Amino acid sequence: MAITKLHEIHRRRKSRNVGLGLVLAVFVVLILGLTMVKVTTTPISNIGSAEAHN
Repeated sequence: MAITKLHEIHRRRKSRNVGLGLVLAVFVVLILGLTMVKVTTTPISNIGSAEAHN
């Protein structure tokens, strides 16, 4: 007995999976962005040091 017609539960499950996937993708992008900002930002205490002039 092959399932050819999508049942309502399949549509609900698919929409829930898509929503959860989007939330996960946003979370990953947020963490990546915060990490990049933290790594590339120069601390205020190092602005006048010799390393900043090289």
